[in-house]
Amino acid sequence: MTGGTHATRRPTVPAAEEILGGYFPVLDHGFVALVDYMGTDESVERAARVSYGYGTRKVSATRGLVRYLRRHLHTTPSEMVEFKFHCAMPIFVARQFVRHRTASINEYSGRYSLMPLLFHRPEPGQFALQSRVGNQGRAPESADPALYREAVRRWDETRRRAADDYGWLVGEDVARELARIDLPLSTYTQWYWKIDLHNLLHFLSLRVDPHAQWEIAEYGRAIAGMVKRVAPLSYEAWIDYQVMGERLSRAEVAALSLLVEGDDEGLRPRAGVGLDNAGLAALGMAPREIRELKAKLAPRETPDFELDLAAMESAERVAGRMLEAVPKIDRDR
Repeated sequence: MTGGTHATRRPTVPAAEEILGGYFPVLDHGFVALVDYMGTDESVERAARVSYGYGTRKVSATRGLVRYLRRHLHTTPSEMVEFKFHCAMPIFVARQFVRHRTASINEYSGRYSLMPLLFHRPEPGQFALQSRVGNQGRAPESADPALYREAVRRWDETRRRAADDYGWLVGEDVARELARIDLPLSTYTQWYWKIDLHNLLHFLSLRVDPHAQWEIAEYGRAIAGMVKRVAPLSYEAWIDYQVMGERLSRAEVAALSLLVEGDDEGLRPRAGVGLDNAGLAALGMAPREIRELKAKLAPRETPDFELDLAAMESAERVAGRMLEAVPKIDRDR
């Protein structure tokens, strides 16, 4: 039976239902939409307790268990909650998604369908030179505006030629699987992406990290906002223990234990005790480890991945834009 409305026995969340099927823009031509979800925080609790029924426990009890499970890395209950997303992103961002081999993906096929000729152009504020600190990533400051303008000129020239060649090839009825092969990594692709809550939170921990590439972090921020609406207690625990929490090495624990003492009444600094870089090195910490420990202990602002509902668009509007970007060919050839 199809059509109509009926009550559901599935667990739902009003905040998630509010955005279901809505499209949130990311970058210049991309988007993320929550197509469907299965389960909520209560589903995590039910799986952990192997219990019956919904609404039989207080929220505080569910919260306590969800936080305990995440704090102690008991992950299988959160695998019982699943998310299905519709995403559009540049191909170079998509390839970072698929490094996480824990999702089911069905990607738009350039073999069967004409590719929308949409290309990502970095914003001036995100155009930077190679980082001198690490072996990957970009420097924190923007590059010279003149260099950016020249890069845009070259990008536009390359993309204009690639788009013209693609349009010519498909217009000549060349197989689409061949016509697409020289489209650049900046070309937008799209897919349905289904993943469970445990693996999604692992994905997000890496992709909203300050060291992640900015473009995929933008997708991570949008997806995190959707998790917040489906499973707010799991989201809260993830923020507290993974995003804002830190793992400590043996040497780091040793350093902190030298500085702080505790008893039944609490914690306090050890009187007259300090550790300079030499003292930290004596515990076996390399210079980079010392810098990382200081960064772990530095105050940080807690992120809040809230969705902007004013930016949400309908599927029809997004589909119309995608269709406009498909090259027009003579169907009567």
